[in-house]
Amino acid sequence: MNKPTLTVFTTTFNRAYCLPRGYEALKRQTCKDFKWVIVDDGSTDNTQELVHRWIEEALVPIEYYYKSNGGMHSGYNEAFKHIDTELNVPIDSDDYMTDNAVELIVSNWRKYGDNEKYAGMVGLDIYGDGKTVGTQFPAGLKAVRSQDMQSIHHVYCDKKYVFRTDVIKQYLPYPEYEGEKFVPLNYPYHLACQHYELLCFNEPWCVVEYQPDGSTLNMLKQYRRNPQGFAYERNIKMVIYPTLRQRFKNAIHYVSCCLFSNKVKLKNATNKPLLILAIPFGVMLNMYIRFKTRDLKQ
Repeated sequence: MNKPTLTVFTTTFNRAYCLPRGYEALKRQTCKDFKWVIVDDGSTDNTQELVHRWIEEALVPIEYYYKSNGGMHSGYNEAFKHIDTELNVPIDSDDYMTDNAVELIVSNWRKYGDNEKYAGMVGLDIYGDGKTVGTQFPAGLKAVRSQDMQSIHHVYCDKKYVFRTDVIKQYLPYPEYEGEKFVPLNYPYHLACQHYELLCFNEPWCVVEYQPDGSTLNMLKQYRRNPQGFAYERNIKMVIYPTLRQRFKNAIHYVSCCLFSNKVKLKNATNKPLLILAIPFGVMLNMYIRFKTRDLKQ
């Protein structure tokens, strides 16, 4: 059997109640040139039983891997140990692909992506009612760097990234810190886009639904509990983001992270002059986050 072009990968933790939507969507795909890698991040519900039943059905090619709970970024690290296809796309456990997403991704790549200047592609996330999450790409824009999307092209909110596996693996694994379970996931995209561009398409590839227990809606709590992970990302963005405003914003966040953990050091900052200017603002941000999370269990 030939290796598929695309790996769809999903990291999941106690999401057996919504994971079937992703499975049903993959069953409906108009193109079967994919496999599904599921990383179970220590679930205690019936996820394992559910996935094993799907594997026995053999309607979708599935690889299942179980690991102890370490957070989504550690699940990504595990997934990429097993991804060997040309392209890969992450689909969260509470999201699902549009019925023709695989067909669009593979056909777009075959038509436009045979060029070493492209690291992959980016398409749209939509809500269940079909409305685009955030804004679409400007008409006529063919390719983009991920770190330029907001500041230069005014493209906002979540988008669906598809990367060449050989490219993105150059910027992995994600760091894993003892006692922390979150590292922001998008910094490898920005690192890759220092050297490559992403083809962009105003096509819906993924339907999203933000769960009450999801990381997006719990970001302040994540921020306070995982300062090393957030600092790692901010330290990178302090250098590679295209505008001074963006770099300064990330310097402010880095200062705030330092105040949440003595393991995050000001001396390790990548942009020390900017960091010095950011110190008073970082202190104020830290105080604000402490106030907003004052009732959360640490």
